[in-house]
Amino acid sequence: MRSYLLPLFTVVFLSACATATHDSKVGTTLTATSQGNIAAAIQQLEAQTTGSNKEDLLLNMEKGELMRIGTRYKDSLAAFEVADLKVKKWEELAKSDPAKLMSQIGAVFMGDASRDYEGQDYEKVMLTTRMAMNRINMGDLDTARVDIKRTHEREAIIAEFRAKETAAAEQEAKEKGIQVSAKELNGYPTETLNDPEVLKLKNGFQNAFSHYLAGFVYEALNEPSLAAPGYRKAIELRPDLPVLEEGLRGLDQRTSFRRKKGMTDVLFVIEAGNSPARQSQKVAFPVPTPSGLITVSFSFPAIYPDKNSVSISQISLGSQTLPAALVTDFNVMARKALKEDMPGIQARAAIRAIGKAVIQDQVNKKAGALAGLLANVAAAATEPPADDRMWRSLPDRVFIARGFVAPGEYELRLPTQADGAKKINVDGRYMIVPVRLFKNTTYFGEIAQFGKVEMVVATPEVKSKTDVKATKVKATVKKTTTVTKVKAPAQ
Repeated sequence: MRSYLLPLFTVVFLSACATATHDSKVGTTLTATSQGNIAAAIQQLEAQTTGSNKEDLLLNMEKGELMRIGTRYKDSLAAFEVADLKVKKWEELAKSDPAKLMSQIGAVFMGDASRDYEGQDYEKVMLTTRMAMNRINMGDLDTARVDIKRTHEREAIIAEFRAKETAAAEQEAKEKGIQVSAKELNGYPTETLNDPEVLKLKNGFQNAFSHYLAGFVYEALNEPSLAAPGYRKAIELRPDLPVLEEGLRGLDQRTSFRRKKGMTDVLFVIEAGNSPARQSQKVAFPVPTPSGLITVSFSFPAIYPDKNSVSISQISLGSQTLPAALVTDFNVMARKALKEDMPGIQARAAIRAIGKAVIQDQVNKKAGALAGLLANVAAAATEPPADDRMWRSLPDRVFIARGFVAPGEYELRLPTQADGAKKINVDGRYMIVPVRLFKNTTYFGEIAQFGKVEMVVATPEVKSKTDVKATKVKATVKKTTTVTKVKAPAQ
């Protein structure tokens, strides 16, 4: 009996050694952040990114995000750069040897959590977007432009690799005779993957915010020919949003002599909450054996919609009201990414289930009923929790608002803001205001301002021919130019 049960109990032991989830590692830091204690949250994560975890992809992304919330942009960028090196290696393999990335055999026996974490595809895209945002806050538009260009290149690599990976997973399943569909996963919440909001997304890695930000940066750099595709792509990813449509429609006027003089073009980036957690869902799967069907349980990741998600339709700046729109929902994106990953996850789980079923069948035949019962218990115990690794400190939702505002000091008010108004000083030709909202606290990032406000030159009003002559005579004596300063609206 021992010879048959030894493989199972060996895996039980190994599985028990790897039960720590990512959510358990970052849970306290997310709680501290949401309660306004960002310094403690950063300290906790810094303690985790030491030793063997110093170059950990996911922990560095978490740390970089918290440092960004705490306006430590240079430190945040350093953490993101460590993570980015990992993603660059993934990109190189995806282009030169994609089969190597698809062959992490350990996942077949030990579950997906045993695989090297390569980042969710939308996380890879947001990593370079976040790096660009840090540079923007540091006043470096030119290098932010480089990160934005890399974002577009990264999206192309992801698209090509995932097409190959899906084809390979389908071929492997076909060769092994595996036919598993989501509707066959008894007990799995398939409705979370087939939600209309999930099905509307074009894919699980491109988001409208990254492309809109690209358009804004190119526009601020006076490159309207590059700004237009950014705005256009954002509209394609999130159609029928007036805020996004105006970005493209008003581009020509904003970058020509018709631009409003004496005004600042202000973009508000309002991010709320945290990205969702993956939860482990046990599913029973019947496997045919020579002795009949044997039921084997295995784990799948599930992501549930956030019923408490923040919704913002407008913001107030002094007496002015600006419409706001939800441009990226990372809960929906995470579920879309999971839906796209499911064929591979199912294939690996099914192979693992078949292996366990074969062992159970052999034990039943050669060691008797009691040993078979023990084998069934051991098989259930060996199934590790589903892989829950995700970039949790990313926001749940991203909203934007944009408008022309006269330079001056204003009070910024958000409809869900718990801790009062924030005074901001509007200035420059372009300006970006980053805000991070939580239920109990609000973080305001460093405001980025670029260029100078164009002054308004007032022309003397001419009422009659007599007045024209008088004006000309006075002009020969002394030429004058009157500059009218645009005052901020009353608070």
